[in-house]
This record gives sequence, structure tokens and C-alpha cells, in this order.
Amino acid sequence: MQFSDRRNTSRWVIIFASFLIISLILWNTYTFFQIFKSEERLKMNLWAQAQKSFINADQNADVGLPLLIFSNNTSIPIILTENDSIINTVNIEETIVQNEKEALEFLMNLKNENEAIVIEYVPGKFQKLYYGNSALLNKLKYYPIALVLIIVLFGALVYNFYKSTKMATQNKLWAGMAKETAHQIGTPLSSLIGWVELLKAENVDQSTTLEIEKDIERLQTITDRFSKIGSAPKLETKDIIAETQQSYDYLQSRFSKQIEFSFYAPDYPVLVSLNPILHSWTIENLVKNAIDAMKGKGKLVLEIKHDDNYVKINVSDTGKGIQKKQFKTIFEPGFTTKKRGWGLGLSLTKRIVEEYHKGTIKVLNSEIGKGTTMQVSLKKQL
Repeated sequence: MQFSDRRNTSRWVIIFASFLIISLILWNTYTFFQIFKSEERLKMNLWAQAQKSFINADQNADVGLPLLIFSNNTSIPIILTENDSIINTVNIEETIVQNEKEALEFLMNLKNENEAIVIEYVPGKFQKLYYGNSALLNKLKYYPIALVLIIVLFGALVYNFYKSTKMATQNKLWAGMAKETAHQIGTPLSSLIGWVELLKAENVDQSTTLEIEKDIERLQTITDRFSKIGSAPKLETKDIIAETQQSYDYLQSRFSKQIEFSFYAPDYPVLVSLNPILHSWTIENLVKNAIDAMKGKGKLVLEIKHDDNYVKINVSDTGKGIQKKQFKTIFEPGFTTKKRGWGLGLSLTKRIVEEYHKGTIKVLNSEIGKGTTMQVSLKKQL
């Protein structure tokens, strides 16, 4: 508990420090922007004084300094007006200057950027100098925005890192709990096997003990599944038709008679490299999802087909169907349309098929109100 509190405190300290650093950077950037803006205003005042001196100079006057000031301005756009008419432009594209409409629009932009400098070159006669921000100042103006975007992206990256770390920790926890559950189930399971042997000795009806043995075997299979979570499974070359039918037959005998089961497959072996226990889990999840979609009443068809390279297992139902936009999201952990459920069945199935068996699983087709067909494709063992 103390460790968790310390970690949370450390995170908040880091977040606060980051926020403080960001605020300081933004404030410094704003300060630099205002300093540069003031310097450009000072340059424009000098330019205005040079313009006044140049206008009032006679033929013998030295205009070297005004001309030097004019020539040094190579970045700040200027429009000089008199009686609301443009009389001169500096650092503005010629195409804009020659187009009266564009020139007036450009002048309006300059008026919005900075306050005009009034030049009274002779008493009662005025010119107005409008200027815009230099390219450097414009870049500096957008720098904070770029900085904020970078920080947001960095924050998103940190968030995703923490989230993935948390999920990885949770996955380890769930895997450990699953293995511990499998270990704990083993003890009563061994006891049940002993009780079945006693029932046999008491000459209990053989069909009863046979069904109990099937359920015990199923419990052993489930225990084996959970004990393998988080571990790389061992793959074997097996007849996928026999393995699939074994799981299918067990499920058929345990569900309502209102489900009409159908199984279609070649009458000869088709070899695939798979883990029998995990494959049975895949079939069980697909069949149970199909039955849930039909609310315990309808037709369920399991069909196995193959070509030269792949075996395809189609599980079809006459249930409520899936919207096309959900074809991929149904495989995400936590996604479920049921009131009760963790939304892990299809996520686990996808992992078993794609990560462990190097196959693919997808919604082959679905129609709302008519049903869905799920398809698993596995590479054949040639």
C-alpha cells in the first residue's frame, strides 16, 4: 500500500514538474516574442524618421544614412500611405503590389498586425507607415503551438506506456491466477476420480459413471488449459477433423435439444499442427458464442473444408447477427454484447488461433436478424 502511494505521489510530482517546465518555456517564448516585436517597432520608427529626412532633404543634403536604413530592412513588409492611398511598398511580392484588390487586402492585414506609425514630414501633411511581422517573428509566434503539440504527443506516448505497463502487469496477474486455479482444482478432481472408481465397485449403472467420467475428463482438460496460460504450447500433428468432432460431440450432448446441431467434414484425416487442448477451447468458444447469439434456440452448423494449403472451419448460427463495423472489435478484450460476461472468449480464441497456431480467425459473413458465420483458417501439414 505504501509502495503504491509513493508511486502515485512520484507520478504527480513528475506531472507537476512537467507542467511547470512547460509553463516556463511558454512564458519565455512569449517574452522573447514581445522583445523582438518591440525591436521591430524601434526599427520601423527609425525607418519612419529616415523617410521624413529623405522627403525633406534638398539637393545638397547627405541622404546616405536614410538610404542605409532603407537598405537594411530586408525582412519586414511595409506599406506607406498618404491620404489613404498606397504610395510605396517594401518587401512585398510584385504580384500583390500590381493587383489593387490584393494590395488593399494585404494593407488590411498589416493594420491588424501592428499599429501604424504616423510621419508628419511637413506641418499638416502626414504619411502612415504600416508594417507586418518579419518571417523570424512569425516563426517565433507559432513556436509555442508546435511546442504544445510536441508535449501533447509526448504525453500521449507516456500515457500509452503507463497503460501498456499496467495491462502487462494485469496480464501477468491473471495468468498467475489462472495457473493457481488450475493447481487448486487438481486436488478435488483427483478425489472425484476416486469416487467414480467406488461407484463402479458398487455396480452403479455404467451409463451414469460413463457420463461422470466424461465430465471429469472435461474438467481435466479445462485445468490443463488454464495451466498453459502464459506458456508456449506444444504443437502436435493431429487429425483436425477428429479433434474438432470430439469437442463438438461433447458440447452437443450438453446443450438444449432446441439447438439443431449439424456437422459436415471430409470422411478422411486432414493433418494440422496444433495443440489439442487449445484447439478444443477454440471450438468451445465459437460454439458457445453461436448458441448465446441464438439465445439457446436455432440451428448451428460446423463445417470443415480444405484446399491444397489450408483447412477452414466454419461455425454458422441463426442468431441476431453482427454489425459490419463490429467485425473486428468483437475480438478486442472486454468487448461483449451480453449483460453478463467479461468479453474475453473471442479475444482468447483469436490469440490461440493467430499467435499459437499461426492461423487466422474472422467473421466470414453476418446479417442482422439472420445469423453469423465465423471462420478459422489453419495451415495444413503437408
